[in-house]
Amino acid sequence: MAASTFFCPKATGCALTRGGIRGIICFHDDEEAKRMNRLWSTCVQGVGTLYQSRSLRFSDDFKEAYLRALGIEDGATVLEIGCGPGALMQSLARWYPRSALRGIDRDENFIRFAREKVPSAQFDVGDATRLPYEEGSFDVTLSHTVMEHVEPSGFLREQHRVLRQGGACLVLSVRRVIDVQAPVMEDASPLEDAIWKKVEARYKAFSREAGVGAYPVDERELPLLMERHGFSDVSTRYVAISLTPDDPGCSRETACAIFEDRRQMALESADALLAIAPEAVTAEEIEALKQERSARCDRRRALYNRGEKQWDTYTVLMGIFRGVKA
Repeated sequence: MAASTFFCPKATGCALTRGGIRGIICFHDDEEAKRMNRLWSTCVQGVGTLYQSRSLRFSDDFKEAYLRALGIEDGATVLEIGCGPGALMQSLARWYPRSALRGIDRDENFIRFAREKVPSAQFDVGDATRLPYEEGSFDVTLSHTVMEHVEPSGFLREQHRVLRQGGACLVLSVRRVIDVQAPVMEDASPLEDAIWKKVEARYKAFSREAGVGAYPVDERELPLLMERHGFSDVSTRYVAISLTPDDPGCSRETACAIFEDRRQMALESADALLAIAPEAVTAEEIEALKQERSARCDRRRALYNRGEKQWDTYTVLMGIFRGVKA
């Protein structure tokens, strides 16, 4: 969403704002609807990319900061809107073991994966602006990097409708990103440059058509929007998530997870090119690109294993905007 990112297929160090498709497009043709209901996981962020990156973002390393900011009581009924493949829901299940958790997402691939990962929660395929739930069904509605891509009036109005009196709407939104790559990860090869030249126009057109970042809101506008849609006692909190493998406070397990997250993003974003522009690139070219990128990731991990610090970091400032249904 405005600051949430997916990786641009040109290079693992380049990021574009994620957005637009989920929850805002209607289709009359069943086959077209099914295709579009898998578009996010096929062309924007793969299941593995989204799951691994969000698992790091919502790891137990940041649990206490999140618990303070979210203000959810264990035992609440919680709906996550735009739940993706279930990484945040998995954390919520650990943090609030007595709560009844439910997630909804437009993308069928995400929902299928989430059901396997979080069997204790319920998951539905559905639209963020037309929630298939009765009025007053939940104590908490929660979303992470969704609002920036969905028409805000329908998005907030539906949450107000399905919340019980006194229930809380929580909007999690990445507000700032520091993304500094190790030099070994920034080297674009002649193959990568050649592929990008072939697909650049189609890729940019796809981003526009998908409505990427179509509804950006700043830190002042977002709470004002919540107030206009009937929420009171609006508050804002910010949580910093630093993923810096060479930092002494970063465990080896977390550092290795960061490297694998980078690899997953690099490989799935290459696959996305074939889905977006099949007329411009071949499967053989994409496979060669993936091999190059994977080797690049191997070199970064080898530097870590040898103790050669690179001080690359992916640090996120997460805004948590909270309002109560009066």
